[in-house]
Amino acid sequence: MIGDLQLTRPLAFFDIESTGVVPQRDRIVEISVMKVMPDGSSRTTTRRLNPGMPIPPGATAIHGISDADVADCPQFADIADKLLAYLDGCDLAGYNIQGFDVPLLENEFKRVGLDFNTANRKIVDAYNLFCKLYPRTLTAAYKFFCGKDLEGAHGAAADTAATFEVLMGQLAKHAELPRNVDELAAYSDMTDPDAVDRNRRFKWNGDEVMVNFGKYAGRSLRDIAENEPGFLRWIIKSDFPDDVRAIAEKALVGIFPERKQQ
Repeated sequence: MIGDLQLTRPLAFFDIESTGVVPQRDRIVEISVMKVMPDGSSRTTTRRLNPGMPIPPGATAIHGISDADVADCPQFADIADKLLAYLDGCDLAGYNIQGFDVPLLENEFKRVGLDFNTANRKIVDAYNLFCKLYPRTLTAAYKFFCGKDLEGAHGAAADTAATFEVLMGQLAKHAELPRNVDELAAYSDMTDPDAVDRNRRFKWNGDEVMVNFGKYAGRSLRDIAENEPGFLRWIIKSDFPDDVRAIAEKALVGIFPERKQQ
């Protein structure tokens, strides 16, 4: 027993910093594993890795790790055998690992020919627990910030009025929030800095535009235009947003987005 947590076998808490958010394409630049044993003892190991690809500026802005920081670090293949053995017999825990860290780790092992099997492991995801304990619905926000039950939820008028009250409640509870619309809009903006279009169908990798979905995820737009133009024609004819189709149309005639300097 560790506090209120009962363990029958080791529980490995882990977190990954990476080159991006697409498990099928991106690579690990740092991994930390805290292995907690049933007797309460624990051991933490952290390694930085050379991903074998450029780290996009948007990723560096988040975790602070640059190409220079990992230039002399080992690659995943160099530590894969030891990491697999270290995780043997462990259940897994972390924050949003089911949505990202586990799939990314599975893909990294797969690339080096190792089978990282999660079928027989229990996965405890603290992010999913957080979402269940504190749902991010308007009804839940209204209760939390306004202390009242939302009557008429999912009616447009009731939801609109409640949203106004929630914003007022957020401003009342959080002095750190801006007090003007321009700064509030910037604070609430969750736009991916590496996104080329609003739906993140294309993303920047350094100064190169990459496809971010489908079977060609991880390949450059320039490469697709030259070698798989049918994919871009399919985008143009399909029900994609206008900005996505415009990128595909221009790429077919050799015009590619240019990244603006931040």
